[in-house]
Amino acid sequence: MISADLTKSIERVKNQPMVQRETEYYLENIAKVKSIDDLVSDTRLFRYAMKAHGLEDMTYAKAFMVKALEGGIDEKDSFANKLTDKRYVDFVETFNFARHGEATTVFTKAQQGTVDKYLRQTLEEDAGAQNEGVRLALNFARNAADIDNAFDILANTAYAKVVRTVLGLPDSFATADIDKQAAMIEKRLDLEDFKDPEKLDKFLTRFTSMWELQNPTASATSSIAALISQPVEYGISADVMMTLQGLKLGGR
Repeated sequence: MISADLTKSIERVKNQPMVQRETEYYLENIAKVKSIDDLVSDTRLFRYAMKAHGLEDMTYAKAFMVKALEGGIDEKDSFANKLTDKRYVDFVETFNFARHGEATTVFTKAQQGTVDKYLRQTLEEDAGAQNEGVRLALNFARNAADIDNAFDILANTAYAKVVRTVLGLPDSFATADIDKQAAMIEKRLDLEDFKDPEKLDKFLTRFTSMWELQNPTASATSSIAALISQPVEYGISADVMMTLQGLKLGGR
């Protein structure tokens, strides 16, 4: 089952007709973008870039993103740097017009780098289409090393859901005072463990087990097999991926 071939999985995503069309359009046009206005005014390009950075649900908020882009990230008190969700800093770093001006889109990170992120994001979404737990686990694994404190977790609803599940906390916990939430998380978890692959594996194994207990009718899509092909690429060991696969078997 574990073939250690992520490349084939990415190729399958890349060759999906819609993905292929959108990627071709992006690569053909992104280098023509010379300003922030150019980027946000081409909705098709902008949506692709936003999805690549996990921000597709914010594509409508163009004024918000313009403000983030205009401020850049070189100044500590810039708008993007003040946002608790690091995805915005990542996006601004990729499209750093404040620093590079018209040359911004000639860099690899704005071209093939963004395409690679888009393909990975799409692969992850496909795998979790029929089981939210799978997507949550993969997303957490991909980003866990960047979590520095409890507020990084609380700023991201997906991360927070994973942590609440592992700690056995109800969804209503999210409505508690944010400082109290942070204190609880830091008391019960050593966040440095997320930077240790083995400890992260144990954490995610517990998550998948807890998720199955709380969602006994969950049925993972067969596309999980595409991700099992190279779990290490996602920061998840083969053992954890086998546990994820077990979700579609009712945890048995």
